[in-house]
Amino acid sequence: MSKYEDILNIATKRGFFFPSGEIYSVKSGFWTYGHLGTLMKHKFESLWRDLFLKLSDNYFEIEDVNILSKEVFQSSGHLEHFNDPLTECSKCKSKFRADELIEDELDKNAMGLKEKELDRIIKENSLKCPKCRGKLLGVKFFNMMFDLKVGATGNDIMYLRPETAQSPYIAFKKEFMALREKIPLGLAVVGKAFRNEISPRQGFFRLREFTQAELQIFFDPNNFKVEFDKVKNYKLKIMNKEVKCSELKLPHWYAYHMAKVQAFYLDILKIPKEKFRFRELDEKERAFYNKIHYDIEINLEALNGWKEVAGVHYRGDHDLKRHKIEINIEGKKFHPHVLELSFGVDRNILALLDIFYKKEKERELFLFNKNIAPIEIAVFPLVNKDKLPERAVEIYNELKKGYSVFYDCKGSIGKMYRRMDEIGCPLMITIDHQTLKDKTVTLRDIKTMKQIRVKENKLKETIEKFFSGEKLSNLGKIIS
Repeated sequence: MSKYEDILNIATKRGFFFPSGEIYSVKSGFWTYGHLGTLMKHKFESLWRDLFLKLSDNYFEIEDVNILSKEVFQSSGHLEHFNDPLTECSKCKSKFRADELIEDELDKNAMGLKEKELDRIIKENSLKCPKCRGKLLGVKFFNMMFDLKVGATGNDIMYLRPETAQSPYIAFKKEFMALREKIPLGLAVVGKAFRNEISPRQGFFRLREFTQAELQIFFDPNNFKVEFDKVKNYKLKIMNKEVKCSELKLPHWYAYHMAKVQAFYLDILKIPKEKFRFRELDEKERAFYNKIHYDIEINLEALNGWKEVAGVHYRGDHDLKRHKIEINIEGKKFHPHVLELSFGVDRNILALLDIFYKKEKERELFLFNKNIAPIEIAVFPLVNKDKLPERAVEIYNELKKGYSVFYDCKGSIGKMYRRMDEIGCPLMITIDHQTLKDKTVTLRDIKTMKQIRVKENKLKETIEKFFSGEKLSNLGKIIS
């Protein structure tokens, strides 16, 4: 099997995620988070909030509805511009996203091209339907928003939001007034967005219903002060080069937030530096209103290369101009500019699974760090008798006050270890007959499979040191 198939097999078997409604019929682009995936997703979102909402005392989270009025998307331009290029097979009627089909068939980036240019490439290269080799019809643009009929008459049309960004934009004036009319003001949303993708592919990577974590920062471009001195010598990984923030020809406030984004990936999520990069989008690739646009890409082996998981976008004053929202600060009337930090939560979860997956001769495992591991500690009795389960439950109940802990007593100790390896639990504790004699327990490190014995009264201290980065072998005598 491929790496993606290996990961998908564990994910669907162990409860990370699986296709929604599969007991009936599966529709591509819709997935359910199982218990492990939900734990991991919540951890990611908490880490995200903890870093980005603390960048300023004036950054806050709001929560909006998923359904918004037609007028919102008329003003934002989504009804006119939120389109993907569609081509259809004249024979089997299968539909494809034209730029992705070109990329798949020719290994050529066609993102952002217009209908005529896409048509030309398809005709010049004699591209056919990938399913039946039929002739492809001319490219036309397809609006990706889901519309809904609201009310008893069905005459009122509303839309599922295709991005979370519009919620902070239409809420900005209310929040600005409530927060004492100060900018910069950050409004974050962690929530659902919906896109009627033409042909979702790459399984869990491209979804029709997905979660975004976004921070929209409203500011005056002539007066946006950040603590740039703290990051000026910080080196950003831009494509295959490392560049100091102070060497970039970018506004200080933009480079500062790029540094914070990179630190989130490298220092908190523990993504290896060689797997991470920023990539600047040129005018053809980026949205027309974005003045500066860097994507965050992770090299995903399971998906054969670099994939976008987040972005830093300077949107200018486009958004609040479209919504006709103006403010007055000390006699200066203007439309605030927007810096957007946008993260695809689901894509990041898949990226973490890819980065930390490992296949060995005798086992498959995820080498998650504590920050992202859905289960941090597992507790087992060596056998399911001789009062070992009762003692194991006591230790489990004590540890779960401060950690995400799982208790298991089903099967042999070897099988219990393998199950925890497979879901990426970093530390496992076994209670055996010696525990009842001298009040010591066995600790096992997932990475090395080495084990040590420690006194119960030293257990929490040892766990804290282990999760702080100390090797388990330095914390006690290795017994296997």
